[in-house]
Amino acid sequence: MRLHRLDLTAFGPFGGAQSVDFDDLSAAGIFLLHGPTGAGKTSVLDAVCYALYGSVPGARQSGQGMTLRSDHAATSTRTEVRLELTVAGRRLEITRQPPWQRPKLRGKGTTVDKAQTWLREYDATAGAWKDLSRSHQEIGEEVTQLLGMSREQFCQVVLLPQGDFARFLRADAEARGKLLGRLFDTRRFAEVEQRLAERRRTTEARVRDGDAALLADAHRMQQAADDAMELPELAPGEPGLAETVLGAAAVARSTARELLTVAECRLTTAESAHAAADRALADARELDRLQRRFAQARERAERLAERTEAHQAAQRRMERSRKAEAVAPALELRDAAEAEHGRASLAEARARAQLPEALADAGAAGLAAAARRAAEELGGLESARRAERRLAELDEERAVLDRQERADDDVRHEAETWLADWEATRTGLQARVDDAQEAATRAEQLAVQRDPARRRLNAARQRDRFAADTDDAQRRALASAEEAVAARAHWLDLKEQRLSGIAAELAAGLTDGTPCAVCGATEHPAPARRIDGHVDRAAEERALTAYQHADERRADAERRLGTVREALAAATAEAGEAPTARLAEEAEELEREYERVRAAGSRLHAAQEELRRAGDEREQRVAAQQQAAVRSASRVAGRERLESEGAALEQELTRARGTAGSVAARAAQLEDRAALLTDAADTARAAQEAAQRLKDADARLADAAFRAGFDTPADAAAALLDDDAHRELQHRLDARDAEENAVRAVLAEPDTADAARRPRADPAAAERAAADAGRRLREASSAHDAAARRCAELDRLSARATDSVHRLAPLREEHTRVARLAGLAAGTSADNDRRMRLESYVLAARLEQVAAAATARLTRMSAGRYTLVHSDDRTGRGRSGLGLHVVDAWTGRERDTVTLSGGETFFASLALALGLADVVTDEAGGVRLDTLFIDEGFGSLDDQTLDEVLDVLDSLRERDRSVGIVSHVADLRRRVHAQLEVVKGRSGSALRQRGTG
Repeated sequence: MRLHRLDLTAFGPFGGAQSVDFDDLSAAGIFLLHGPTGAGKTSVLDAVCYALYGSVPGARQSGQGMTLRSDHAATSTRTEVRLELTVAGRRLEITRQPPWQRPKLRGKGTTVDKAQTWLREYDATAGAWKDLSRSHQEIGEEVTQLLGMSREQFCQVVLLPQGDFARFLRADAEARGKLLGRLFDTRRFAEVEQRLAERRRTTEARVRDGDAALLADAHRMQQAADDAMELPELAPGEPGLAETVLGAAAVARSTARELLTVAECRLTTAESAHAAADRALADARELDRLQRRFAQARERAERLAERTEAHQAAQRRMERSRKAEAVAPALELRDAAEAEHGRASLAEARARAQLPEALADAGAAGLAAAARRAAEELGGLESARRAERRLAELDEERAVLDRQERADDDVRHEAETWLADWEATRTGLQARVDDAQEAATRAEQLAVQRDPARRRLNAARQRDRFAADTDDAQRRALASAEEAVAARAHWLDLKEQRLSGIAAELAAGLTDGTPCAVCGATEHPAPARRIDGHVDRAAEERALTAYQHADERRADAERRLGTVREALAAATAEAGEAPTARLAEEAEELEREYERVRAAGSRLHAAQEELRRAGDEREQRVAAQQQAAVRSASRVAGRERLESEGAALEQELTRARGTAGSVAARAAQLEDRAALLTDAADTARAAQEAAQRLKDADARLADAAFRAGFDTPADAAAALLDDDAHRELQHRLDARDAEENAVRAVLAEPDTADAARRPRADPAAAERAAADAGRRLREASSAHDAAARRCAELDRLSARATDSVHRLAPLREEHTRVARLAGLAAGTSADNDRRMRLESYVLAARLEQVAAAATARLTRMSAGRYTLVHSDDRTGRGRSGLGLHVVDAWTGRERDTVTLSGGETFFASLALALGLADVVTDEAGGVRLDTLFIDEGFGSLDDQTLDEVLDVLDSLRERDRSVGIVSHVADLRRRVHAQLEVVKGRSGSALRQRGTG
């Protein structure tokens, strides 16, 4: 990378336009950038960094670039930095303009213009510049890719800050690691360490979870083994846990199987004892049953002997009953005939009581003849009944015609009345349809106007709110601007006072024998003295901090003001100048009108439907009116036919009724008479027949009683038993016979008789013995089941624990491997005897390269005395890997870099910076760095050492490099002819080039 030209406008302390021709300055190989303190030497380097990366180093970058603008610049001059350079064989031009506040083109106040960036490339063939991009992001990525360095690397490699490298020499391993990590981007190695640590934690957690589950199974096995199993006193994750748990489980399973064998033996013994007790109980119960059976049979035989006489009387009573059963049919027949004769006589008396006196004593034949005559007369009235029913139907038909006539009259009258108002009704309904249609059309028109009115009203309300916010923001911006101006004036006054007394401040740190930081002299014959009211550096920095804070508040207030003004302009553009109240009133009136016409328009469908229904009703009423007229005409002929038929039927009925009021009444009279006569004839014949049957039954009963052996029919009736008495007596006789047979059978049984001769049985004792045997069997069975369940549960849990151990084995091996790698990478493993982290190891290799590259220049600068070497020894309890020592050839000893003097520290740090630049350049892909800047530190060198340092820097020209020295040491102005001077003034600083072609 070679710089050609730098153009500055309103940047930093430079109020106007300034240019730097690096081609002229680089022709001499070494050029000097000098000027008074605070003139802006560092700002030139900041401009180079800003042009490349869009930001400046360190804390000077703040406020999104707003603080880069020169306070000396005119308000209409925009800040701009343009850098022309060659990198990777391409000649580029980068132009950057940071954001700035400029006066508005119209109106008062300021507005903020966004940052702008341009990238152009010189086309040698066409001899013109070609635009490449205007995107901040694209240009940043392009520059970073071409240079191969980030902004931090560039500031360390190209803009060599000697103070940083002096601190680097004296720093501990951690501080060196931070700087080298930024330069060489070793974050990927740190990420590897972190990834390994995360994997170690993950695998460790999984192993612990698996061990926790294994311990949980072990606790379950301990519970299943009735706490006979001893658990290991190990925590999840500790080595040997799995083997210990599996061993304890094996012991528990063996013990459980032994207990199961003992329980099986006890169960077999208990089962045998229980079977013997059951057999003894069954024998005792059977003996007791037979003994009780024999005793009960003896008691039953004694009771039968006591009831022998009663049994013989019952046998005799049963014998007489069997003889009387032969007379029973005749008795029943005589009783039935007597009952039938009584009923027939009573029915005949009731029937004759209803007859006329002329027929009360008539016989059955006379009554039957009278009944036939009444029936014949009744049959002659059937035609008259049909005529009477038809006459009633004719009356009903005339009534129906009358109702139809009245209904049709109502229909015609209602239709005429409704049709008389049809035109007015139709006109009114059509008017409603037209009004609703017009309202719907108006609602659509108003709906289109609603949203613009609402948006305009909302914009007007925002306009009023933003107007109030604008006034408030303007007041705050004005107040913050006044505060910033006052703070800046106070800071500049303090700075001016400090610069006036800077000699006294520098003299305060002088001691005899120590070189002056300005002139390098070791003798100080007349150091300046401080005067009253002297402003020190802390006071100036406090004032500067106060000014920066005030300026940040001013910038924030102005940005807020610009934002509010833009919002106000947008709201005003949409709302116009109309008052908000008037817009609100118009919007409200529009909304009310819309709601009114929308409600009216919503009735359109209902009005159309009502008009359609009215038309349908008109057609229906006209049709009904016509149909009623047709029906009325047809009813006239029907009436005439009904009147003719009714007159003929009335004549026929008059003849048939006779003296009765109606044909039905006459028929009812004849029907009643015929029924009475028929009933009386039937009852008379039935009474005669029943008397004859009673006489025959008496004769047959007397004959049957004599043949059965009874003196009279009454004796036979007394000996006869009814069904219930007969069954009860037979049951008693049968029960006696059955009891006698059963008793004889029991007493004749050999087993029962043998049991009666044996001693009395004791089933209760046998039951107690059987119960004890059953209890012992249940206890043995329960113990056996518990032992079997214990074995099964221990087998299941042991199998699960074994599976868990097998599943965890690969994970445990992975955890061991990952933990070892993580410990090695983190430097905490015992195998890493130097406790060196992976990132430190990589940085140590880079530091070793830097030390080798720096030694080549340090040897020349120190006349062959000093050599930088890398050390990976541990310091105290810390970690090793990033140690840096210097070897003194005069003493042959290696010592720490903190023992170097001020001048030695300078040229050692310079050599280290140049060596680091070479290594970083190679790391970045070998991009050539043809222009370097070295910032301060030359005042600590004596003349000889300064010559040697300049010779080393001058040797860089052998690699076609140019070096810019940033210093205000006066002796360098004589030694270095090509100079870029920064001249400070109250209107801003300026740049002057000297000693160039």
